Amino acid sequence: MTARTVVTGIGVVAPSGIGAEEHWRSTLAGELKVRPINRFDTSGYATTLAGQVEGFTVEEHVDARLAVQTDRWTWMSLAAAQLALDDAKYDPAAHDPYQTSVVLASGSGGNEFGQREIQALWSKGPGAVSAYQSIAWFYAASAGQTSILHGTKGPASVLVSEAAGGLDCLQGARRVIRRGTPTVLAGGTEAPLSPYALVCQIANGRTTRSRDPREGYRPFDVNANGYAPGEGGAVLVLEDESAALERGAQQIYGEIAGYAATHDAYHHEDPAPDCRQLVRAMRRALAEAQVRQEQVSLVVADGAGTAALDALEADAIRTVFGAGGVPVSAPQGFIGRLCSGGAAVNVATALLAMRDGVAPAVGNLCEPVPSYGLDLVDRPRELPVDVVLVNARGHGGFNSCMVLKRHQER
Repeated sequence: MTARTVVTGIGVVAPSGIGAEEHWRSTLAGELKVRPINRFDTSGYATTLAGQVEGFTVEEHVDARLAVQTDRWTWMSLAAAQLALDDAKYDPAAHDPYQTSVVLASGSGGNEFGQREIQALWSKGPGAVSAYQSIAWFYAASAGQTSILHGTKGPASVLVSEAAGGLDCLQGARRVIRRGTPTVLAGGTEAPLSPYALVCQIANGRTTRSRDPREGYRPFDVNANGYAPGEGGAVLVLEDESAALERGAQQIYGEIAGYAATHDAYHHEDPAPDCRQLVRAMRRALAEAQVRQEQVSLVVADGAGTAALDALEADAIRTVFGAGGVPVSAPQGFIGRLCSGGAAVNVATALLAMRDGVAPAVGNLCEPVPSYGLDLVDRPRELPVDVVLVNARGHGGFNSCMVLKRHQER
């Protein structure tokens, strides 16, 4: 139970790019990828902006026989998993199938597939509904299809905790490694940009109503007016440190050193009036990692993009680190809020920041709220990044925090 978990591969499929390096280049360049939705007519919708993965062609990443059985969300997960495996130079087929596992997060399942089948049901009748509907929409579809495709037989699971899921599944993978499975594919993706899925998000009252991307999703900005949804995510290769070193892993991006999760236990929709549970999660994650607050190089914040939620998170960060006590970023302002895929992308971003010694900027930040008292990174900042705290909060009261450390062999 003391096995150290390290990250040896990163696969990103996000509005910022396909592949870790393209995502990182776009992030450092400050490219705003939140744009008007172009997949269907949104003129009658309150929210019309989103982060979309341009240039993603399913034929390049998924076999046609599998593509017809699965949703866009699963396509992106399969693509991200393969990118991560290629990056780690790890082939599951070269190992005992029980030595590799899959743990992924999901927030809403196969939206586009379900949208199409519901329309077929109501316009043509039950006979027009595909038999694959029974599996394509299901939350566990991506984890199951990834496991089947690569022939893995280690413990597989899916975690559902909205935007906190991207961190929760990494901890789930860490637990699997501690129990004896040396390698796990872990992360999360999302594709919530069908008409039905967009309506569901608009109903939570937290999405931006702006028509101008430059005035849309703005974490920690005085003009914060809600988030822009987005699609995509990231999958990472996590390994037991000893197993990674034994197989000659060519790169170790960092170590997952600490994690904690709490719940506000306040209301199923409304946020708690204080930040106590988020503070508790941050402190417990730091304690498990054996890290003092002054040792943290960077905080990658949840950055909800609404005044009330940003103020609560700012209060939590200030409580733990003091006013201006640590650089804070929220690069997701460039690409949108990807639900379960967002925190996984933030972990990938944090590991790349650690690799290159550059803290990315808060996405789409124009005028920081002075009263927050945060050292918000307004442009890429060169600094030694040895320890990163990543925050994620899910709708309904979920709080998850993860500490990443630069890898050092014992």
